[in-house]
Amino acid sequence: MKITHVDVWLVEGVKYNWTMLKIHTDTGHTGVGEATNWPGAPIVEAAAKHIGERVIGLDPMRTDFIWTKLYRDLNWLGPFGASMCAISGLDMALLDLKGKVLGVPCYELLGGAFRNEIPLYANYWFTGGGHSPDDYARQAKVVMDDGFTGLKFDPFAHTNYLYGTDLNTNLSLTQEMQDKAYDVTKAVRDAIGPGTDMMIETHAMMNGQMAVKMAERLAPLGMTWYEEPAGPENANTLRALRDRLPGNVSICVGERHYTRHGFRPVLEQHICDIIMPDITRCGGPSEMKRIATMAEAYNVLVAPHNPNGPLSTLASAHVCASIPNFFRCEFMKNDVPWRDEVITHPLDVRDGHLHLSDRPGLGVDLVEEELAKHPGIRELDAKDNFYV
Repeated sequence: MKITHVDVWLVEGVKYNWTMLKIHTDTGHTGVGEATNWPGAPIVEAAAKHIGERVIGLDPMRTDFIWTKLYRDLNWLGPFGASMCAISGLDMALLDLKGKVLGVPCYELLGGAFRNEIPLYANYWFTGGGHSPDDYARQAKVVMDDGFTGLKFDPFAHTNYLYGTDLNTNLSLTQEMQDKAYDVTKAVRDAIGPGTDMMIETHAMMNGQMAVKMAERLAPLGMTWYEEPAGPENANTLRALRDRLPGNVSICVGERHYTRHGFRPVLEQHICDIIMPDITRCGGPSEMKRIATMAEAYNVLVAPHNPNGPLSTLASAHVCASIPNFFRCEFMKNDVPWRDEVITHPLDVRDGHLHLSDRPGLGVDLVEEELAKHPGIRELDAKDNFYV
């Protein structure tokens, strides 16, 4: 069996453009994957097309060989970024293809299932209103009514301290911004009650002093984790922040860490309690499994980052099914209406869980005519250089 060509689509999602792939072989077998990242989605799309050309003629069943070859070949560009996203999507498609050839779901290829009902936590649940405490509280109650027992949000983003045109270069918050972030967080906690997981996102958009100050203020409200109080560039910086945070605050990092090599210093320095590799960035399902196994040796839980498309959700769930140190998987509560239309079987989400089928591979194929109806957005908004 040989790979003959790889198709790539850029598809509009609710927050990110999705980069979708489909591998074709000379035997007629196919596999689908996702390489989504943002911003810069057209760069990832181009990288995915280039990766597809590099694997023509290879045996798709040699998944680890292809991963290693591509990683070593493209390491000259650096082990991160668009090339690793492309490798991640291709690895996902290869695993899907292999499962379909062998007639087994992907989690069987990853060691078998500990579970086939995957607990989720909701993100992007807050898009139906404004940014007042009442707006957040009302929408948080909807999340609970839909059966979710965990949710995440960034209480600082609505202050526009970095996301608007007035760039705050010292990554700080005014007292008014601090108070608003606290009021929103307290309103959400009051709405969901003490027994629900509440994850606080920071996007590494505060300086160290402010990150510590807000952690101290929010800690009494009961955070399941405090996400990315510093960026991924330096594990020593994260370690220093960890030492300054309240002892009952758990840290979660990993959405911008690539491959097991990127996670190694974070684990070795015991910086975090939970890691959140993103399957479309970290190296795909094969590498996420390796990262999870390494994290298990440090007694660290895995909660995949997943603000992506439906293939990312399914592939993440298959890895989650196969590891003992799984906690929760991220899920975009509000999404584009065509999310389930671009795949042959809709995501089976009930009572805050994704229910995995025993269909071969990821359990779905791409619906190409639907992909074509929703082309990814490539124009930049001149105001803030974000894709719109």
